[in-house]
Amino acid sequence: MELLARTLFLCFTFTLTYGAPSPPHDAATEDVDAALPDRCGGLEFDAITPDEKGMTFFFKGSHLWKGFTGPAQLSNESFRELDDIHHIGHVDAAFRMHNPENTDDHDHIYFFLDDKVFSYYNHTLEEGYPKEIHLDFPGIPTHLDAAVECPKAECGADSVLFFKGNDVHVYDISTKTVKTKVWPHLPVCTAAFHWLEHYYCFHGHNFTRFHPLTGEVSGSYPKDARNYFMICPNFGHGDRSKVLKCSDVKLDAITSDDEGKTYFFAGPMFMRLDSRRDGLHAFPITRTWREMTSGVNAVFSYTDKMYMIKGDQVYIFKGGAHYTLISGYPKTLKEELSIEGPVDAAFVCPDEHTVNIIQGERILYVDLTATPRAVTFNLTMPVNNIDAARCGSDGIELFMGSKFFKYLDVATLTMTRLRPMPLSITSEMMGCQD
Repeated sequence: MELLARTLFLCFTFTLTYGAPSPPHDAATEDVDAALPDRCGGLEFDAITPDEKGMTFFFKGSHLWKGFTGPAQLSNESFRELDDIHHIGHVDAAFRMHNPENTDDHDHIYFFLDDKVFSYYNHTLEEGYPKEIHLDFPGIPTHLDAAVECPKAECGADSVLFFKGNDVHVYDISTKTVKTKVWPHLPVCTAAFHWLEHYYCFHGHNFTRFHPLTGEVSGSYPKDARNYFMICPNFGHGDRSKVLKCSDVKLDAITSDDEGKTYFFAGPMFMRLDSRRDGLHAFPITRTWREMTSGVNAVFSYTDKMYMIKGDQVYIFKGGAHYTLISGYPKTLKEELSIEGPVDAAFVCPDEHTVNIIQGERILYVDLTATPRAVTFNLTMPVNNIDAARCGSDGIELFMGSKFFKYLDVATLTMTRLRPMPLSITSEMMGCQD
């Protein structure tokens, strides 16, 4: 399992992205490629933003990179009017709008060049653009350094953070009001990026993660962007040039919380599967659940809590912007669920109040509304040796290595004696390579 987890980390770390390695050079392209900027050389980005489909663009001068791998290309090949209309040859700042209450600008990309703003959707410039910045964003200065969106769940209101020097102009999208803060402890950001509730300030070839409300920096920063946001020779956490094959996937647990976030766990790593729109990336479990230092055996979600089982211990984490361990935990399986270990997998179906515990070929029902909790049914299944399980609106999936079994519901799982044909994990499910 340790070898698998290490492989998972090396293969998934920002390689499950929307780009592809550049094709082999030929003599006709060598001179052209030699003139292209090389982000692995340690350059400073002008702007970073995802588009409405989740492709992340990195800008430098008149060039951009699509995704986390591949060569530079001219910006006007993707956003023609940036150069044809304005003749600037660079982008000061950019962000993807988060304004779900207004479909007219939600998911549009805004580019800022000197005193002008451009609005794009589906790589098409919106009618009436470019405009002067103050017409769309009153109170925001010109010649910006960086910009990043901040949704209501993380900033209290759907907002945009505009950076100029050490000043941060917090623009409320709904009220169109601005509050200016000074964050001298944060480096001057030349680009900013929002990914999975985290905010990154890019400066030089480094980045610093910060809190979007206070600018507070926690942890050891700055860090070299070449180790995390691109694939470069002699950088990163090992060989990241290969994508994990779907036939090599083996899960320890999988679950979806009340907010629709889906997580899978393997060894010491986890990945958010619902983040495909923003790119997939594996992280250490301890990054989000710091008490889980030795992985998990099973995980299930119920109400706004996540239950993690390791050995004979149950850890319950309160959901929200960040998971926090509830006081008094961990407790034993006997104390919390009235069962003995070990546990192979566990799941709760939507709108249900029963956790289904899988142990070998048996499935135990535990009523989560009862006090004390007790096993209400103990039935056999037509499959065993299950690694992970989840239940959604489309049925139950039981994972065994790189295969999984599909059942309509719990009743079908326990009443039938026939073992269904195993299905294969696909790249669409896990971002792996078929």
